[in-house]
This record gives sequence, structure tokens and C-alpha cells, in this order.
Amino acid sequence: MIDTLKLYNSLKREKEEFKPIHEGFVGMYVCGPTVYNDVHLGNCRTFMSFDMIYRYLLHQGYKVRYVRNITDVGHLLDDGEDRILKGARLEQLEPMEVVQKYTNGFHDMMDVFNTLRPSIEPRATQHIIEQIEMVESILKNGFAYEKNGSVYFDTMKFAKETNKYGELSGRIIEDLMSESRDDLKNQSEKNHPSDFAIWMKAAPEHIMKWSSPWSVGFPGWHLECSAMSTKYLGETFDIHGGGNDLKFPHHENEIAQNVGSCGCSPANYWLHTNMLLMNGKKMSKSDGNTISPEQLFSGDSPHVSKGYSPMAIKFFMLMAHYRSTVDLTDDALLAGEKGYKKLMEAGRSMNHLKAEAQGPGKLDAQIEGLRKQAFEDMNDDFNTPKALSRLFEMVSIINGLKGGQLSSQDLSLAGLEALKKTYNDFVFEIFGLKDDMVNNDQSEYMNGLMNLIIDIRQTARETKDWGTSDKIRDVLKALDIQLKDGKDGTDWTIN
Repeated sequence: MIDTLKLYNSLKREKEEFKPIHEGFVGMYVCGPTVYNDVHLGNCRTFMSFDMIYRYLLHQGYKVRYVRNITDVGHLLDDGEDRILKGARLEQLEPMEVVQKYTNGFHDMMDVFNTLRPSIEPRATQHIIEQIEMVESILKNGFAYEKNGSVYFDTMKFAKETNKYGELSGRIIEDLMSESRDDLKNQSEKNHPSDFAIWMKAAPEHIMKWSSPWSVGFPGWHLECSAMSTKYLGETFDIHGGGNDLKFPHHENEIAQNVGSCGCSPANYWLHTNMLLMNGKKMSKSDGNTISPEQLFSGDSPHVSKGYSPMAIKFFMLMAHYRSTVDLTDDALLAGEKGYKKLMEAGRSMNHLKAEAQGPGKLDAQIEGLRKQAFEDMNDDFNTPKALSRLFEMVSIINGLKGGQLSSQDLSLAGLEALKKTYNDFVFEIFGLKDDMVNNDQSEYMNGLMNLIIDIRQTARETKDWGTSDKIRDVLKALDIQLKDGKDGTDWTIN
């Protein structure tokens, strides 16, 4: 573990030194998807960000228990209908059929973006007992009340006795009306409009329901995360994460439930990713300002001029700090793709470099300095844009050595190994990128064929067979394959 890791704690609104509860171990909970539809690009950005955080903590030597839930009950729409039940009704499927379909789709998309699976991925419907037990604890402690078979959290009493409600979001209790959107049909039952349901009595036609001490019903959306994070990480754990849109009401209500149940806040550090915009505006289906991951891959959208590879998109996301908004535009994607290809091309070139310095070379100190700076950037609340800038300074060194502007006599074998290790650690292990040309299933055959073509071209040039040489060049150019001649031979890239 290198130096001090600082995190921006949303609860304190400042950067703090990260001190895990148990040395060498990190417990991290991230709110996962509600699986009633295909995962959207904004969610992908959040989960890619926490994948980067997870990977960095692992790389720093921490043993990490990463818990990310699947919401499959209780998350209601504005009209009070359960999202899963709506999906089941529209697709004429069983609710758990909908859940499995879109959970599979979510996993597939996360695999496409090369994210690691969490340590534990609990589902809300598999933890009804734990949720009922938490409701009982909250009632016992006097922070909830039962009305007609439903149980509501008493936010006014909680706020007065603990002075904690609104602490995360910065909301004032008088301004907290019914924004939780989980029980709009039962407003008249509440003692105060800001109260929220932790157990809801189910209507007779409601499919997903369970027996409880209060009624046959189902848990509130906020309750599942409190119950499952407690079960797998303890009453207080290290990091709780999610999108910025979850600060209120979801995360605010989680804190209230945990404190109301056991008297302790759930997490010491709260991390939140920011919004993904498109063309400077919030994504919205109603006004057509939206794009799906699949459309971004294929280019089948009026918002983009072409399709982009998953790794180019992931690189584009990493160019912004996880707490910053990202504006998805075609120009920005093109620039991101160009940067990604430059980074990958340098990695391929790096494997052909030679080191000839007899002792420590002039470039060794520069490489070591960039390595230290990259880790300092990541230790400063996971500053990926700055860390990437250090990698691109290394790319300049690689290209300089390849093109002859820098001398291999200024680089020792130890310096070259440090360059390779830093590049590979950051690009592939921490950032989770892959080289589209090297890591696909046909890469071995593609590389073999291109090496053969390059040999044929070289032979044609040596024998002054310019017709064959020009034909190879023109055909490859038409296929967007560019040959680059250097002092150590010829490399190829796809534009």
C-alpha cells in the first residue's frame, strides 16, 4: 500500500484520509440495478467507476469484500406500481423471469465493459426475513409506526431525537416532502409527508408479497440495502457507494433505517458518482436525448457518427473524474477513441523496446517519477484523468524510443521493466482496459497474417517491386489499417 489514500466523503463534504475499520480489509457496498429493463449508460458509468475503485483497492493490497445488490422487489414508479411487476405485465412474463432476463443482460453488459464481479451479489427477495427483522427493530426503538398493515419510518421523530436526517443530502426537514416515491397511494396514512414506507401492505392483486407480523405485503425499496449491507458487512462498514441521484431519498433513508435499527451509521465513507449528460443535457427518453450502450457500439443513433468499441467508451469515461459530470458528445467520443488507440498502440510498441544503458539510464528517473505521480493521483480520491496524463507522458517516452528521438542507451533494463510494469498495472489491472486488437478471439491469427503481409511488403520493397508494395499499402489503407515503419521494424494499427 502506497502513501495515504484520501477519499471525498459525501457525508462530510470533504476529502478525508481513508482508515479502514480493520487494517488491510475493506468492506464496500454499492447500490446495484433494479432489473426490470436493460441497464442504461448512466448506470454503466457508475458501475465502471466503482469497478475502478475496487480494482485500485485490490491493487493496493487490500482484501476487499465488495457487495452490490440486485433490486428485484419494492422499487416503485411514480404511480405506485412495482417496476418488476410493470416489466412482467408488459412482457407477459413471470416477475422472476423478468428479473433473471435483465440480471443476465446486466451481467453481460458489465462483462463487455470488462468489470470484475462483486464478492457478493444479494437479491432483495432472498432477504425478506432480514428486512422484517430490521422493521421490528426500528419499531421497537420507536422510530416507526404501523398503519393499516403498512409500517412507516417516523422521520420527524428521528430528526428531532438524532439530528441526523438530511445530514447526507443537506436537506432541511421542513423541505422533505414525499420524494421517496415508494408509497404515493398511501399518503393519508402518514403522520408526516416525509415519512417513508419500510413495509407495505399488498393489494389483493399484487403478485410479489410475503407474510409479516403486520400484513401480507412487501418491503420498501430503501430497506433492502440497509438489511443486506448489515448482513454481509456488519452494522458499520467502510465504504457505501452509488450514483449521485441516490443521495436523497435512498441513501438518506438508509442511514435513518440503520441508525433507527441499531443506533449506528452504516458506512464511514460515502462515495457518489456524478451524472452522465449527452450533448450538454440530461439524458431523457421523452425528448429523444438518449442512447443505449448497444446503439453506442453499433453507431445506430442520430447522436453519433459511428460505432465505438466498449473499451474506447470505457477510456472516455476514465478521462473524467468519477465525481465530475461527463458530457457524451460525438466529438468527445472521437477524441476519446483517438486517445485510447494511442495508448494501446504504445503498449504494443513497448514490447519491442530495447534497453542498453550500462548503469541507471537518464530515462529511469523520469519513468520512476511518473510512476510515483500516477499513484499519488489515484490516492487523491481516484483521480483517473491525472493518472492518465502520467501514462501519456510514458507514451511519449515509448514513441520517442521507437522513433529514435530518444536513445535506448539512456534506458536501463530495470527502467524498461518499471515502464512495462507501470503501464500494464494501470492500463489493464487498475483501469480494466483491454486492447481490442490483442484480446479478441482472432487476435493470434490476425497478428500472424499481418506479420506475413508486412514481410511480403518488405521483400517487395527490397526487390524494388513497387507495384506489389503499393497494392499492399492501398488495400490495407482501404481497410483502415495503417503501417508505421520505425527503426525496429514495422508496426500496424487500425484507425
